[in-house]
Amino acid sequence: MTKMNAQVHPLGRRIGQGALALCTLLASHAALAVNDLPGGPAVNQINLHPPVTKIASEQIWLHNMMLVICLGIFVAVFGVMFYSIFKHRKSKGAKPANFHESVKVEIAWTVVPFIIVILMALPATKVVVAMKDTTNADLTIKATGYQWKWGYDYLKGEGEGIGFLSTLDASHRAMSDSGKPAQIDNYLLKVDNPLVVPVGKKVRIITTANDVIHAWMVPAFGVKQDAIPGFVRDTWFKAEQVGDFYGQCAELCGKEHAYMPIHVKVLSAADYSAWVAGEKKKMAAKADDPTKEWKLEELIARGEKVYNANCAACHRPDGKGAGPIKPLDGSAIVLSDNHGEQVDVLLKGRANGAMPSWKQLSDTEIAAVITYTKNSWSNKTGQVVQPAEIVAARK
Repeated sequence: MTKMNAQVHPLGRRIGQGALALCTLLASHAALAVNDLPGGPAVNQINLHPPVTKIASEQIWLHNMMLVICLGIFVAVFGVMFYSIFKHRKSKGAKPANFHESVKVEIAWTVVPFIIVILMALPATKVVVAMKDTTNADLTIKATGYQWKWGYDYLKGEGEGIGFLSTLDASHRAMSDSGKPAQIDNYLLKVDNPLVVPVGKKVRIITTANDVIHAWMVPAFGVKQDAIPGFVRDTWFKAEQVGDFYGQCAELCGKEHAYMPIHVKVLSAADYSAWVAGEKKKMAAKADDPTKEWKLEELIARGEKVYNANCAACHRPDGKGAGPIKPLDGSAIVLSDNHGEQVDVLLKGRANGAMPSWKQLSDTEIAAVITYTKNSWSNKTGQVVQPAEIVAARK
């Protein structure tokens, strides 16, 4: 008996420890939970997202209608099957019939499914056709997928000429890298520059990509459109209420796929006009003369902002890199007096997109960030790269 107890005791201790851990986890569940994010995901969400466009509302109606029809078919078919099994079971003396076919039954099981399919197809076709009708848009915006961010260019309508990159907020990437993210409602959904559109206006989104296939998806709008390199696709939405709405890249596009959020800010007409005016002023202030000769200190200050917004997520703020990401601190390419190779890396990328192309940045921004890397951390080269060098390299 003593020997048995000695054998059982360690197992019982493990079970007790497991039970204690489970109780601790359940007790702390409230502390781990986050709140519903308006316009984004909800805690324990099992249904489609609350719609803010007519298309999204019709998609939900179709989903529920199809679900009811399928449930009705399921109940009818399995009900007849189980009734027949129970009613005509052998224990009650049922004798199997010997027959070949019934014209009436065959007509019925051909006609009835055909009618059901037509009843399902007609409203579905109507919605699909409406989803593809991008004509008469009030605003046209091109969304370009990059590894791993979105570029937005306002092509037509109020705001025409505005363009910017939308990147995951650096603080959220730092939380993810730490392995201990804070419990916040918009984790990995905050961006530095959200897409801004007016309420009640038809917005056409033209999608394409710079490197691999991405997908622009905002569940609240009922929108999901692939962005394919070398192809132009389009979709549209008309938001019926103001607010912030969130989505993500819905196509597996590489190791940073989880860090490509979409944030759409829907404003009133007056607020949108004010935003457009403000962006135009910013663009005018940022317009750089590529022939301008910059001082070293000016380029370093400008380059630091560009680096933190675009490069620090992979190469780290200290330039040390991580895993397969090569360090910039002490890099032979960065330290070299020949600027051409580093310029080429930024304009064309490397390793099949592992190092993406940054040709979407302006000539001054590329010159500034290269100058910053050549004069930061232990890289005290004193070298200056002027925008004119980038202009020449693009030719």
